[in-house]
Amino acid sequence: MCKSKSLLAALAAALVAATIAAPSYVSAQEAPPAEEVTVAVDPGKCGSFGFCEQEAPGIFTLRSDQRLAYRSVVPSDQAGAVWDAILAAGEAYGIRPAGLAARDTLRTEAGYPLHGQDLSLDISPVQAGSGWAVGWKKPAFWGRDKMIAERTAGPRRRLWGLVSQDRGIPRQHMTVFRAGTDEAVGEVTSGTFSPTRRIGIGLALLDTAASLGADDVVEVDVRGRRSAMNVVKPPFVPISTK
Repeated sequence: MCKSKSLLAALAAALVAATIAAPSYVSAQEAPPAEEVTVAVDPGKCGSFGFCEQEAPGIFTLRSDQRLAYRSVVPSDQAGAVWDAILAAGEAYGIRPAGLAARDTLRTEAGYPLHGQDLSLDISPVQAGSGWAVGWKKPAFWGRDKMIAERTAGPRRRLWGLVSQDRGIPRQHMTVFRAGTDEAVGEVTSGTFSPTRRIGIGLALLDTAASLGADDVVEVDVRGRRSAMNVVKPPFVPISTK
C-alpha cells in the first residue's frame, strides 16, 4: 500500500508538472507487446510498476502489470506526433486504437476492479477481493490496523460478478435485490455488455449478511424493470497474463 501511495503521489506530481508546461494527454499501450511499442517510441526505461520521465522532454511513463501495460503522459503539442509514432511502432503487431469505453469493457470481462468504482477509499481491498495486492506482512502501512481487523472479522460486503439471464445490462449504482423480494442486498459498481459473451455482465458489492454466493440468483433494477442475474466469481472470460 505504501508503494501504491508513493506511486500515485509521483504520478500526480508529474501530471501537475506536465499540465503547468502545457495541457496534457494520456495514451495507454496494453497487452503484449506493449513494452516493445512503448520503448520504440521512446527508449527510456521504467521498472516494473514504476514511474519515470522519458528521454523526450515532458513525456512521462507509468508501467504496470509487468510488461503488459504502459501509460504515456504527453504535452498536448506533442500528442499527435506521439500518437502517430505509437501506431507506426505497433503496426507490425497489428495494433488497433481503442477508446476508453472499449478498454473498460475488456477490464470488466477480466473482472479487474476500477479504482473509484469497484475499489476506492470507501471500498477496501478486502471487500473488493484484492487482498492479494496488500503487503500484509509489512509492519506498517496506511490503514493496516483497520484492514487487518476487517479481514479477521470478515467484510460487511464483497465484490461479486453478475451475469444477466435476459437482455438486461447492469450499470453502476443500480440496486441489487434478493430474487422475488424488495430486499436490497447490494449495488452494482461496474456493468456493461460483454462483446465476448454477448450478454450483460457486471460487478456488484453484495452484503455478506445476505449470504449470497456463486450460482445464486438476484434481481437488478434496470431502469425500473427487474432483470434476473446469476451471481458468479469473476472473471467472466478465460484470461492469461502470460
